Amino acid sequence: MIDFMENLTSMEKFYAACALFGGALFLVRTILMMVGHGGDVETDLHGGEVHGDADASFKILSLQGLTAFFMMFGLVALALSKQNHVAEVWAMLGGVVAGLATVWLIGKIFVGMKSLQSDGTLRMENAIGQEGSVYLTIHPGKTGQVRVPVQGQLRIFDASSEDAGDLKTGERVIVVRVVSGNVLVVTKV
Repeated sequence: MIDFMENLTSMEKFYAACALFGGALFLVRTILMMVGHGGDVETDLHGGEVHGDADASFKILSLQGLTAFFMMFGLVALALSKQNHVAEVWAMLGGVVAGLATVWLIGKIFVGMKSLQSDGTLRMENAIGQEGSVYLTIHPGKTGQVRVPVQGQLRIFDASSEDAGDLKTGERVIVVRVVSGNVLVVTKV
């Protein structure tokens, strides 16, 4: 290792330092993220609240993106300079292109991960047209309960009926509309 470092030019030493620095920090950050220490910090502040949110495109400027840039910049520039014996300007340009490509790729990964996120909000209008079953008998003009799958979850909701007779427990129903924000109006299937 010492012989390798002694045989490098000053620019190659700079590339190697970038690769080692960026690679070490990238590796440490990746391991910390995998074990649950991804940099989220909780503090207890008194006297005011500050709310901030960055969209996924801003993640390009993250510490992970910067360390990946320096790692790839150093590795590619060193490889071009040492192995291919290209001019320093081309080695540096190749390193910058590789670093930027890596940052772009990491940005795309963050955008992809962000798209997997869901706010979990239950939207009652998604119940309209869904089939379910009566959970508690629904008498005419009164409210009972139904089990209806909404957004991939089987939920129990208060419900009233459009039918003239009772809807007994276990009968199949379909949701026709939502009233009062969270009461389903159902009819027999």
